Amino acid sequence: MPKNALPVSQIAHLLGVPEENLRTLMAERKGSHGDPTLVGLTVAEAARRIGIGRTKMYEYVTSGEITSVKIGSLRRIPAEAVNEFLARRLTAGDLAAAA
Repeated sequence: MPKNALPVSQIAHLLGVPEENLRTLMAERKGSHGDPTLVGLTVAEAARRIGIGRTKMYEYVTSGEITSVKIGSLRRIPAEAVNEFLARRLTAGDLAAAA
């Protein structure tokens, strides 16, 4: 498991979805959406990885909660920033608040 990776059960809990549904979605999308080797994700790709809408992802980018960089006129989110964001949310006590 990568250094900042969260277990699927914790990600499902953070997103407020049943773990079984998340695992089913992951199985359906495996290999069909996106390139797992990408290090710089578009806002839409990063949003899809977390399972949120593009508008919400832009809110997180604008607020600085998710790290992003400008490359020319393009906005990219480092792939590891998605895991770091979820890890910070987990340690910030979001699990306790969601229960």
